[in-house]
Amino acid sequence: MRETAHESGLMLSRRSILMAAPALLGVLRTARAQDSWPPVFEAGRNQFTLVRPHAPMPQLRLQDVSGRDAVVAPKPGRITLVNFWATWCAACKLDLPMLARLAGSRPAKLDIVAICTDTKDLRKVRAFLGGLAVPNLACYVDAYGTTAQASTETFSILGMPITYLVGTSGRIEGYIMGAPDWLSPAGAQLLQFYREQT
Repeated sequence: MRETAHESGLMLSRRSILMAAPALLGVLRTARAQDSWPPVFEAGRNQFTLVRPHAPMPQLRLQDVSGRDAVVAPKPGRITLVNFWATWCAACKLDLPMLARLAGSRPAKLDIVAICTDTKDLRKVRAFLGGLAVPNLACYVDAYGTTAQASTETFSILGMPITYLVGTSGRIEGYIMGAPDWLSPAGAQLLQFYREQT
C-alpha cells in the first residue's frame, strides 16, 4: 500500500519530533535548572504570589510592643518576612505562632517582622499576643502610620494575615495570605530559593 503525500508528511514530522526529542529534553532540563520561578508554596486556598515589578522595601518607622521606637528595614544578603496582622483576625492566631516557631528555629539569613495594623493601643496588642505562643517573634505596632502609607505604595494589604517576602537585594518578591506552614518542606524550599538569589 502506497503512502499518500499527506501521510508521508505526517510520518516525517513525527519522525523528526521523535529524533529531536532527546535534544529538546536536554534544552528543557537546562532551562528548568536556570529557571527563576520559585517553588510552589500554598496555604489552603492561597498560594505564594510573585510581585512585579520588584519594588524596594521602604524603611518602616514603628513601635515595638514595649513602646520603643524602631526602624525596620531589610538587611543586605538576608531575606525578610514582613507579616501584617490585626487583633480582630482569627487566622492571625494561627499564623503568628507559626512565624514564632520559624523564628525559634533560627533559620539562616532570615529576619521576621510582624506588624499589627489595626490599633495603636499597646495594651490591646500585648493582651492579644499574650494569649499566643510567640516569644521568638519580633512584633511591632504601626504607631506612626508608616505601614499604612507603605501599603498604598508597596505593600498591598489584600486580607489578613498577609506575609510579604523581601529578597536578599531588599526588593519585595511576593506574598502569601493566610497561615502557611513555613516549616513544611515547601516552605523551606521557598525560603532556600530566595536565600540563593543575588
